[in-house]
Amino acid sequence: MATLEDLGVSAFINIVSAFAFLLLFAVLRIQPINDRVYFPKWYIIGDRKGSRSRSGGHGVGKFVNLNIWTYLTFLNWIPGALRMSQAEIIQHAGLDSAVYLRIYILGLKIFAPMTVLALLVLIPANVSGGTLLNLRKEVVFSDIDKLSISNVSPGSQRFFIHLLMAYLFTFWTCYMLFKEYDNVVFMRLHFLASKHRRVDQFTVVVRNVPHIAGHSTSQTVEQFFQRNHPDHYIGHQAVYNANKYAKLVKQKDRLQNWLDYYQLKFERHPERRPTAKTGFLCLCGKRVDAIDYYRERISELDKKISSERQRVLNDPKSIMPVAFATFDSRWGAAVCAQTQQSKNPTQWLTDWAPEPRDVYWQNLAIPFVSLNIRRLLISISVFALVFFYMIPIAFVQSLANLEGLEKVAPFLRPVIEITVVKSFLQGFLPGLALKIFLYILPAVLIIMSKVEGYLSLSSLERKAAAKYYYFMLVNVFLGSIIAGTAFEQLYSFLHQPPTQIPRTIGVSIPMKATFFMTYIMLDGWAGIANEILRVKPLVIYHLKNMFLVKTERDREKAMDPGSIGLPETLPTLQLYFLLGLVYAVVTPILLPFILIFFALAFLVYRHQIINVYNQEYESAGAFWPHVHSRIIASLLISHVLLLGLLSTKKAANSIPLLVVLPVLTLWFHKYCKSRFEPAFRKYPLEEAMEKDTLERASEPNLNIKAFLADAYLHPIFHAFEDEEMGQIRVDKGQSHVSSPARSEISSPSPPHYVYHYEFEP
Repeated sequence: MATLEDLGVSAFINIVSAFAFLLLFAVLRIQPINDRVYFPKWYIIGDRKGSRSRSGGHGVGKFVNLNIWTYLTFLNWIPGALRMSQAEIIQHAGLDSAVYLRIYILGLKIFAPMTVLALLVLIPANVSGGTLLNLRKEVVFSDIDKLSISNVSPGSQRFFIHLLMAYLFTFWTCYMLFKEYDNVVFMRLHFLASKHRRVDQFTVVVRNVPHIAGHSTSQTVEQFFQRNHPDHYIGHQAVYNANKYAKLVKQKDRLQNWLDYYQLKFERHPERRPTAKTGFLCLCGKRVDAIDYYRERISELDKKISSERQRVLNDPKSIMPVAFATFDSRWGAAVCAQTQQSKNPTQWLTDWAPEPRDVYWQNLAIPFVSLNIRRLLISISVFALVFFYMIPIAFVQSLANLEGLEKVAPFLRPVIEITVVKSFLQGFLPGLALKIFLYILPAVLIIMSKVEGYLSLSSLERKAAAKYYYFMLVNVFLGSIIAGTAFEQLYSFLHQPPTQIPRTIGVSIPMKATFFMTYIMLDGWAGIANEILRVKPLVIYHLKNMFLVKTERDREKAMDPGSIGLPETLPTLQLYFLLGLVYAVVTPILLPFILIFFALAFLVYRHQIINVYNQEYESAGAFWPHVHSRIIASLLISHVLLLGLLSTKKAANSIPLLVVLPVLTLWFHKYCKSRFEPAFRKYPLEEAMEKDTLERASEPNLNIKAFLADAYLHPIFHAFEDEEMGQIRVDKGQSHVSSPARSEISSPSPPHYVYHYEFEP
């Protein structure tokens, strides 16, 4: 059991680490050579051109800041992060970023009053209990546990204080959730209403198009929509299975990077031709001239790319039973996206198309019939992943409970009893080991979500975040409590009557708060400070700048602004909400740790969103219902655990009153779901018609066909345009016209876009 001394060691290590990271960031960010690492967002939007020299000098001044005054004001990034208003953040970084920051504001609003009330009311009530002194020989405990509910004697009237606080905390949390949900819905609707015309407002994605003998997929789609949506349907964009082509292009890009590297190396040292080995990872095999070798490989790959391109364009099987159907109004698209199209509910499945940046093109090629099988297999895999991760988690928890482990394995006592080793193992190592385990998990879960076949990047990230949340709930939270309790109380279980075991478990559950305090300090304090330092992007950028960058365009490609990373950050946030709500009544001394995390993380992520991150897509805050639902789940878990704990404390009078709380919480969740969630699922026809009417009045000559013509053109075709490999023509019946994005299509019937290519010799 970690003591106050162990927590002090952990706090010292993490506070010093966080301060060192922040101080190092404050110095590195003002160096001109690092400008693209710490301010890439401003380069992307065009407000900065080339690395700025803050010292205004030449030579060394181009790389190192020689202005002493800027070092004295190294904390000015904090007011800079707070200066931009919410409306300006939405304009600058999008609604997703602004809504993400609202989660931290919600955490501060919930836990700040709870912390004050808990410290003033609950801790005095717990300290005066004194029951742990009577259980000194039965359980392992520390001074911190004297501040928890475990220190209240069974049957005490003080439990009514805890019951009252549970009601107050629950009502306050629900009130803040309601206000924030209402605020986010208003922000979303206002954003959608005020946003300039977007192609996804007029586009519907159609899946599982049935095969009709004698008709191509494009002909089937055309006839279906002309028959069922004759007044508003414009045309459709066929979807090609170009995944193999995309892989070849990525492979060529990697080879081109190596060729650029060796050519640059030869330019710097022309007296010696660079060489490379042809074997695995260039570590073995025959040594050859590197420049000639990579030129030859790229030439061979160009032939494969050309052949694959012709196959995609000429093979009818490359066209998938998926299409993007476009309409001349938002109202027409809303009717199509939000209604059933066929008597067979498994065919002609329509939904709102993601914005073009949000489309995950590889999954459009997945046959619809395989989606359910894929998702079943992934569900089984996620369950297995959660289960097998319990093994290392349990081992980590054994390190956090060395006193309990000593009773089972006395031979470890000589090593464990060394003061420095003991403090390090209990106060720092468990949180660090758990953080390492969790580091590789988001990438694995993203891959699993891709296999499931979701069509948009935002959906992939939300599904990966859900998996990660379940993992952290089972392994990090429940696993830590169960594993820790088992190791810690094993000796007591073996040397007391069976009737006393439930009481021992009930008393020991709050004792895991010490582990979570160390985890919060490592992940929530030092980890957040490390986020703003951006060590990995900093190192990679300078390596690329040293070996690969030849032009200003190369330097822009070397930037790695990254994004918020919802698959990892959302579950982590939800874990902190869970810890705060569970331990608010049980061990309120944990709340200040949670509060510091939310305050520090809010500052850091606000700075990163303003200066660094460049979101890949805009979903208009579509992830908020998931955030709300999991905070409600955290409330329910806190009620169940408190109910179980009080059942071991002979608090029979207070238990019936506590049972009402989860019922009220579920009713509140159902009410919020029915009131607010439709704004995230459907687009009101009334608002769509109003927006269309205003647009027709303000832009009577708008050519919506030209605006939508190539909005959902597959990236394979954009690659052709960028490389100037040919000219795209559009088939419309039997006639040919130039690119529909640049010319007006005047056909009386809705056009059907099928792209052909004529290659110049």
